[in-house]
Amino acid sequence: MTAPTDTALWTVTESGWDPQRANYFETIFTVGNGRLGTRGSLEERHTGALPGTFLAGVYDAHDAPVTDLVNAPDWLDTEIYIEGVRLDPESAAVASHRRELDLRTGILSRETVFVVDGAPVRVRTERLASMSDRDLCALRVQVTPLERGASVVIRTGIDAHKRNLERLPAYPEGTTFGPDRKWDKWARSTHLRSTGSGFHGEVGWIGCRTIASDVDIAYAFTAGSAPAATRTRRRRGYERIGEEFEFDQTAAGTTVTVDKLVGIATDRDPEADADPVSRAESTVLRTRTFDEARAASEEAWARLWHDSDCEIVGDDRAALAVRFSIYHLLIAANPDDPTVNIGAKSLSGEGYRGHVFWDTEIMMLPFFLFTQPPAARSLLGYRFHTLPGAREVSRDNGTGGARYPWESADTGLEECPRFTPDGRNRFYTREEELHVTADVAYAVLRYAEVTGDLDYLYGEGAQILFETARFWVDRCADDGERLALRTVMGPDEFHSHIDDNAFTNRLVRWHLEGAARVYAEMADARPEGLALLAERIGLEADEPRAWSDAAGRITAPVDPDAGVIEQFEGYFSRTPVPVTQWDENDMPCYPPGYNHFNCEDTTLLKQPDVVMLMFLLPQAYSLQTRRANYRFYEPRTLHKSSLSPSIHAIVGLQVGDDTTAERYFARSAFVDLDDNQGNTEEGMHIASAGGTWQIAIHGFGGFLATVDGLAFSPALPRTWRRLRFSVHWRGRTVRADLGHEDVVLELVGAGPDETVSVWGAPVTLPAGRAVTVAASGDTVGVGHA
Repeated sequence: MTAPTDTALWTVTESGWDPQRANYFETIFTVGNGRLGTRGSLEERHTGALPGTFLAGVYDAHDAPVTDLVNAPDWLDTEIYIEGVRLDPESAAVASHRRELDLRTGILSRETVFVVDGAPVRVRTERLASMSDRDLCALRVQVTPLERGASVVIRTGIDAHKRNLERLPAYPEGTTFGPDRKWDKWARSTHLRSTGSGFHGEVGWIGCRTIASDVDIAYAFTAGSAPAATRTRRRRGYERIGEEFEFDQTAAGTTVTVDKLVGIATDRDPEADADPVSRAESTVLRTRTFDEARAASEEAWARLWHDSDCEIVGDDRAALAVRFSIYHLLIAANPDDPTVNIGAKSLSGEGYRGHVFWDTEIMMLPFFLFTQPPAARSLLGYRFHTLPGAREVSRDNGTGGARYPWESADTGLEECPRFTPDGRNRFYTREEELHVTADVAYAVLRYAEVTGDLDYLYGEGAQILFETARFWVDRCADDGERLALRTVMGPDEFHSHIDDNAFTNRLVRWHLEGAARVYAEMADARPEGLALLAERIGLEADEPRAWSDAAGRITAPVDPDAGVIEQFEGYFSRTPVPVTQWDENDMPCYPPGYNHFNCEDTTLLKQPDVVMLMFLLPQAYSLQTRRANYRFYEPRTLHKSSLSPSIHAIVGLQVGDDTTAERYFARSAFVDLDDNQGNTEEGMHIASAGGTWQIAIHGFGGFLATVDGLAFSPALPRTWRRLRFSVHWRGRTVRADLGHEDVVLELVGAGPDETVSVWGAPVTLPAGRAVTVAASGDTVGVGHA
């Protein structure tokens, strides 16, 4: 599809300097490429800045209660002086300020006019994390005295003196601190120690090592100026290295430019064939100029958008929000590294310490599955890579097989803190929120269903399914004729220590049935592969039968003639507390006197359990049942998780209730663009970005992919004229152009015809031809695309 030329549909903008909003823009202006992410802090920093560069997979637990995603060395580190005055928002007056993030190219550009002794000076910068070379970053700095000639000094380099936020003390209720002080009030963790720095010819380098995990990190850089500087100096310190460019007298209207290329390497990088310093140096030496780096990255971005774009015609604000979500998803995943995953704040902040949750498998994987299958495969590779840790987690809890932790990092061990950051409240999620193991199994089977990749399913996928099935057999408690799952917690984290949670039990049953089915398929189609796998993991021939037997005995909700499924045993007897107030985003507020930690005895929900179940397994329940449960649980849900609104939007549309879908779409799509939860400064709600894509595609687009094939039943908002997107399906692509009265589909890729469903009617798609279907079900035309 052709990208619109209107920059308003592709550009996120900051106009004017406001220190109160600076940390928010640092998050949403993150540049990255899946291998790394760098927050959108000003190059020169300011008081209250919260800069950060995060390298996927680089974790450390030194000086911290649980593992942190390390705040790595800062490659942007830059200072600019005019006539000896430092240019930053506090040292010099800001006459104007504007930054733009181009979602098409991943380039963050900036223009600020400072006033020094009455004379204006313009600073322009461009930065990028290369999408064509994931080890490369680039920065361009341009300084122009506008009305009066001046001496200019630009110093740029690498700052390796970095710390992570650690713990926020418990202050009296109502205590607040301004943006210049709030981060100072936190304790800090140290994760890095210096291993040296220096210059090899024109290349500067600096190294450090994580203290507990022993990961070697190296940065290398080259910098050059145009015109040539009057003098250049190299600066080295214990944790800092840089190069300084002095221009004695720059005439009014003349621009001086400093370009910097940065290479980053670690010794945990897959297939690393040399030491990190050498590889970082090679990265900067194989790219000659900033312009070359930018052009190559833009080409890579164009390819990504070709497959990933979701175009909304008629609602520019919604169009930008969906593309903003897609941009942040694309910079969060690395298809070249199957040992890393996406943390709850992606690579955009320290929130949740960079830990991986079920968010990836349930909220984000669908986007990659249908637009970037290699990235989806890589994300699942992380779960295979961390199987040893999952086995250890299970052993530590007295069960066999493999149990995935609620929060994981590099090893697959449990990394969930036991207490809130201020130490006031206890978390039980690490002990009780077991459904993540079934969620991983769901993702494995879903990937195989959509891609048809049986080599994966019968290899790494089968090992994950079999070893996690063993865990469930051990974890279930024998209760006579049935098996029970006691002392658990579902997605609704308001309720802990519960028994037979509907979501968990049904997903476990589905998991065990799927594992037994895959075993039977392998016995028939891949007996040699099955024998090798069985030998590797010590799988006995009678275990799959035990999985099937357990699945049949687990108490799991079924379609009770359109009755309401009890969220967990005893839920219906909890105290009803009505929701009576809504915030400025038209979302429910806590009833007076209630908060996250005192809703246990009520029917209030943090996020949906049963509604989420209907979302994941729509074919397992009748439309009547799904509608009844949606109508029962929706008024009781407070949506205190950013995952919640998107699920309600999609299920509501699927059951014919579109009254709340647009409201829930807005909450999901603008959670970070509008900062509607007030915490975007901590990092992106990246699961919400995945949910936003799903609302557009699965919700308003009515797109479903099941064992029966593809289906499209669009129900667009009134303001949307068209919705256009592409989906990968078993090695080919279907391009969809959906309207209120018609659907246009094109099957791309050689092969047989594909039969799909459009508004419930079968439609044949021949390869290479566009097919138009009217809302009445008539095929209007078939022609060459």
